Amino acid sequence: MTTPSLAHPFTSRRTCWHTAVSLLVLLIGAVLAVRNRQVLDAGTDQLAAADRGWLALAVTAACATWACAALAQQGAVAAPLPATRLTAAQFAASAANHVLPAGLGANTVNWRFLSRCGLTPAATATALALKAAANAASRVALIAGLAVACPGVLRLPHLPAATCALALLPGALLVRPLRLRVRALLRVAGAEVRAVHAHPGRASALWGGSFAFAAAHALTVYAVAHALALPLPLAGVALAYLAASGAAVLLPSPGGLGSLDAALALALVAVGAPGSTAASVVIGYRLLTSWLPLVPGLVVLVLLARRKVL
Repeated sequence: MTTPSLAHPFTSRRTCWHTAVSLLVLLIGAVLAVRNRQVLDAGTDQLAAADRGWLALAVTAACATWACAALAQQGAVAAPLPATRLTAAQFAASAANHVLPAGLGANTVNWRFLSRCGLTPAATATALALKAAANAASRVALIAGLAVACPGVLRLPHLPAATCALALLPGALLVRPLRLRVRALLRVAGAEVRAVHAHPGRASALWGGSFAFAAAHALTVYAVAHALALPLPLAGVALAYLAASGAAVLLPSPGGLGSLDAALALALVAVGAPGSTAASVVIGYRLLTSWLPLVPGLVVLVLLARRKVL
């Protein structure tokens, strides 16, 4: 006579809970896709008529962003991480980032992944803070370098004072929270930065992945612009993307939706793009980096969760 398993009811409830969460995540992705159907249709029509060579480069650069994110995350951790699962987690994190606001989705996915890899909560928090600090520092360094190397490339249009005040209002309201967040980030990451630079391999992965991540996004915008017959200079597009992504931080939203779109379109106009074409470039960039990978990314997120990778 066999003894009934006491763990069976708990296991069944947990399985039902995971299934319900999985279905909810996929439902959110489907709703987002349906609500933005017109944008998706317009963007795919434009990309369908785009130059195939430049479009292939844009797709390659967009896919490279997840590998760069994985490289930077590995550099922020002392122990070796499983490369395939780490890259899959970054792909899933990018999808989760478009469901939850202000980077919360990506941080949650990476927290779960690092915890499953055996890191303590303190080590996980330090690794995420270190990666975020490296990403921010690399973007600031790239903006400064491009601004010095290519002066006058990014010419901001003249806007009415009322428009400027409204644009700066969210940033003014968030100055104190952002300052406290940055101060806490630097305090946590400071000691670990010194430990990372004691190991050249880790430092190369952390900084190389961080710089390459920003560069891959800029290259995606540049390739989409050329695919749509808009021959903008690479330095101008890179500076436009970096400036726009930095400005979008002042208005947190899921995946920077709305804030990054408007800032990037304005920045592309500032480097010489016509307004309508700049909007088309933004739509193409968003399709390759956000909308088209969204549902597959959520599917990967569900699979990783069910296989206890997350």
